[in-house]
Amino acid sequence: MNNIYHVIKDPVHGTMQFTSVEDKWVKPFIDSPNFQRLRQIKQLGLGDFIFPGAVHSRFNHCLGCCYLGGQIAQKIGLADEERQLVLIACLLHDIGHGPFSHAFEWIFQRTLIKHEDWTPYFLADYSTKEFFTSYNAINPRYHLTDEKFQHIADMIMHRPITKRVLADIVSSQLDADRLDYLLRDSHFCGVRYGEFDFRWMLHCLAIVPSQKGERLGVTHKGIGVVEHYLMARRLMTRNIYHAQKKLALEVLLIRLLAELAENIAYYSSLEGVLHTRLGQFLMAVNQFNQGIDQASDLEAYKQHFLKQYYSIYRELCDDDIFSLIKKLAIMHDPHPAVQIALRLSQRNMPKILRLEQLDLLHSEQELQEFKSKYTEYADWQLLFIQTPHQSYSGEDPILVINEHGLVQPIDTYSMMIHAISDKLEETAFLAIDKGIVEDKPVIALMDRLSRKVKHHEIN
Repeated sequence: MNNIYHVIKDPVHGTMQFTSVEDKWVKPFIDSPNFQRLRQIKQLGLGDFIFPGAVHSRFNHCLGCCYLGGQIAQKIGLADEERQLVLIACLLHDIGHGPFSHAFEWIFQRTLIKHEDWTPYFLADYSTKEFFTSYNAINPRYHLTDEKFQHIADMIMHRPITKRVLADIVSSQLDADRLDYLLRDSHFCGVRYGEFDFRWMLHCLAIVPSQKGERLGVTHKGIGVVEHYLMARRLMTRNIYHAQKKLALEVLLIRLLAELAENIAYYSSLEGVLHTRLGQFLMAVNQFNQGIDQASDLEAYKQHFLKQYYSIYRELCDDDIFSLIKKLAIMHDPHPAVQIALRLSQRNMPKILRLEQLDLLHSEQELQEFKSKYTEYADWQLLFIQTPHQSYSGEDPILVINEHGLVQPIDTYSMMIHAISDKLEETAFLAIDKGIVEDKPVIALMDRLSRKVKHHEIN
């Protein structure tokens, strides 16, 4: 039976082969409505506005992650039942994402609710007697139980499990998630920043002993490919994930949704949006945001919201947002949501002024003073955007076992990884609406900031 393969053709990994047994492990989840929903959620948010090929979805990525997780589990010799849990956890690790992936999380104040907070509700849809009965009928040798499914949920939710190496495949600095999305995002964006030799890395992966139990690590032969992989992650972050115009457009999208959430209930021009499922959800988000400071138990307050509005959230996808943008863009209204929608619908990109080299606190203060003086400019027309990122954390290091059986953190072997370990890098810039870039006060502001950048670079 195991020599019969089910094939998924993938542009990144080529022919992804699953045995008949593996296919039965994952297919009931793949065919479920919650997982199929991921087809309508793009992996890189508004990334395709900058990189036209980046129209791949969370669905593609989760399939790829599942495949790589199975490859890793097989390489390090996990038992079949352990491999089953890893494949399912890798498949479902992004099940909680909303429209436009991470960008959507910013509609909540202080990003108090993230996609991980919705994940237990999606997983609970599978953890039912009906699903287990139908699943176990086609998997007589590999039944799912409440206990096994709890292990899957714990791996996805980053909670400790007895055998840590299983969780490492799902979530760690060497997990199947990162290994897939770097290769996948690089491919669809048409760049080579994210490429590394996955096949050699797979060959070098090993179970490594540590004080925290057995972990996923590499042999000494894998140091070079891990260096390549971590540099790929750094370059993808700087050039793709934190591409300045991509970030600016996503911030504008969040401003649009925030403006709607605050005004939709009483601004008459928006009445048509009010009765959509997205409109109803945004109204609820506004009520949630307004009640945060008065909540005596913030966690209970969050859980009440999640439980009450999960049924709407699980139906939302990118199409809801695009439909909204199209409706707003034809309204001919001065409302900020309408004006932002018009720019997004026409791909009217803001002008970017890079500020990475400056005293960012002083730059932000100067922008606030400018806005206080020139009140005719809307807040969304001049956006100060700052996004720190870290390529590698030494807190939970990637472990290397050398030819003598000695286990050490990889940064003790690699000067490059030691140099980037625990270092924060900044992406910081000013995004200026094209409609005001020719205004004299705005030109003067850009000139002042540009001179500071040039002066800093010369010195």
